Amino acid sequence: MFKKILIANRGEIACRVIRTAKKMGIKTVAVYSDADARAPHVEMADETVRLGPPPASESYLLAEKIIAACKATGAEAVHPGYGFLSERTSFAQALADAGIAFIGPPIGAIAAMGDKIESKKLAKAAGVNVVPGFLGEIADTDEAVGIAGEIGYPVMMKASAGGGGKGMRLAWSEKDVREGFEATKREGLSSFGDDRVFIEKFIESPRHIEIQLLGDQHGNIVYLNERECSVQRRHQKVVEEAPSPFVTPAMRQAMGEQAVALARAVGYYSAGTVELIVSGADTTGESFYFLEMNTRLQVEHPVTEYITGLDLVEQMIRVAYGEKLGFTQAEIGINGWSVENRVYAEDPYRGFLPSTGRLVRYRPPAPTPDPFVLSEVEGRAASDASGSRASTEFIQSDAAGGVEGLSTNGVTGTSVRVDDGVYEGSDISMFYDPMIAKLVTWGPTREQAIDAQVAALDRFEIEGIGHNVDFLSALMQHPRFRSGAITTGFIAEEYPDGFQGAPTPEKLTERLAAIAAIAGSVEAARAAEIDQRLNGAIVSQAEWVVTMDGAEHHVLIAGETVTVDGHPMTIAAPFVPGQRLIEARFGEEHLSVKVDRTRSGWTFTTRGRAHKLRVLPPHVADLARHMIAKIPPDMSRFLLCPMPGLVTRIDVKAGDRVEAGQPLAVVEAMKMENILRAEKAGTVKSVEAIAGESLAVDAVILEFD
Repeated sequence: MFKKILIANRGEIACRVIRTAKKMGIKTVAVYSDADARAPHVEMADETVRLGPPPASESYLLAEKIIAACKATGAEAVHPGYGFLSERTSFAQALADAGIAFIGPPIGAIAAMGDKIESKKLAKAAGVNVVPGFLGEIADTDEAVGIAGEIGYPVMMKASAGGGGKGMRLAWSEKDVREGFEATKREGLSSFGDDRVFIEKFIESPRHIEIQLLGDQHGNIVYLNERECSVQRRHQKVVEEAPSPFVTPAMRQAMGEQAVALARAVGYYSAGTVELIVSGADTTGESFYFLEMNTRLQVEHPVTEYITGLDLVEQMIRVAYGEKLGFTQAEIGINGWSVENRVYAEDPYRGFLPSTGRLVRYRPPAPTPDPFVLSEVEGRAASDASGSRASTEFIQSDAAGGVEGLSTNGVTGTSVRVDDGVYEGSDISMFYDPMIAKLVTWGPTREQAIDAQVAALDRFEIEGIGHNVDFLSALMQHPRFRSGAITTGFIAEEYPDGFQGAPTPEKLTERLAAIAAIAGSVEAARAAEIDQRLNGAIVSQAEWVVTMDGAEHHVLIAGETVTVDGHPMTIAAPFVPGQRLIEARFGEEHLSVKVDRTRSGWTFTTRGRAHKLRVLPPHVADLARHMIAKIPPDMSRFLLCPMPGLVTRIDVKAGDRVEAGQPLAVVEAMKMENILRAEKAGTVKSVEAIAGESLAVDAVILEFD
């Protein structure tokens, strides 16, 4: 086995690979940019090598520096993770030329599948269904308009070398093509060094299904079931689960066999994923089409690990060393259900705009052991399972791995796993992907795995930057998601006007009012113990008026019995002033509430929504009703920068007349171009920013008359 490997990546995936390598007794080398000098993956590795400044083009994308780091440290192999150089044939070739093993597929397979245009041609030749479209090179916008018209709207424009939701534009009309074609080319060039774009028919009401493959260098290839990745926003996956609630055993076999046939056609080995699109309107599930093959480890691989008990990173390392797979297709089963949510640094309350800054507070939910078993897999595969759950628990306890050999038969518990690469005090940089962590849960059933997500999200504490935890919780509770009737349009269809928080049932409202009254009572009791108060001692208070989201609730406390608006309940909610997370019990039911004390009250966050509360004695509440609310300043005359980012283009000048929906400027953040449009008609009074300028959030770009 390899003695030392280098991880050519950063963040959670670098940590993930390092944990498995340590479990296997392999020493590790981490590389880093100046922005990541104190990152967790740097702390975890046995050796470290600096690459350069923060921009990826000056650090993580420099193959020659990574190869030099291998030579300097004696690393025998490189695991590329995902993104960056993971699918660059030139990188794999350079490693081969230097005599360094690449922990990934063969160079020919990367080349064949990495080019989306060529891969579709290969898939078609292999008898795999492909989405109708134009697979040649497109010269300019006018040609793109003509091709889109021939295919028929809607169409999808995609960067040939794209991935991860970048370099994609959906066009419903010629106007969309003219606006989006050049932007797609630019994103492809800036993110992947390739500005070629192809156009294909957009399948309406689609489901995104992918098949996980694993092969060795001896001709053995298996498929490890499917993942459902239909819950997406801007073509980027948000929620993944395994198995899919839509796929039948017959579909699974048909998809898996086609994926294996395609892999054989290009001599594939290592881990890889064939992505398919299926019409949600097709009740037979037979009309599935090849989208692309990702010749690397996927972000969402943990859900497959949970239901199969296999450590995919370990398998990749063993395959790269030349070992055979220790199991056959017949031995791959499905144990329970797993769901993964991607926790992003973005603000769903502000149109999901990227958020950068410092993690002032970062407390992920505590991981739990894995109640799983390999289906029928014996031998080495069993040892794979012992550490397949690379999660925060290994950092906290340095445990060798998860629970081995525990059968799912009859298991009613659930498991929580957090894959991250940050710590409290980390900076979320504008230079890299905005993902903070991956929250993965397992349960014997889909419903239990989803419920475990809701409970874990309630305990996920993040402060200092915007994040999507509330939104993820809302998704997990949404009736349509829980029914399994999801498509890639789910988020756009269910949240057409943006996200304002999950609905709050009346029962939850009453419980939050009860907790707030207890917290207010505890704070008042503490204040009563302070001597020499100007207004004398505070009278012990049992009755409170809790104002929450604009509505008043009258609460009476008598021991553990709390009455809210005439409805009594028994509650155990121990609270200490300054506490940030309240764990309350209502009989047998449990509720986790994140608490933030503000100058005028409280903010309670739970079940996908933040609630503003004020807790006052009745006589004070009577006076508070007469307070005049502060009116915020009118900023409608300004175009404000919605996120920290780089202004790449200003489309108007002073004196221009603009119409609603007209593009005004383009701001690039987190590798994505964001077109800022006029909300209403007007005249530009002045332009306050210039192309090439980096702006902070809410910086003025334009002023209107």
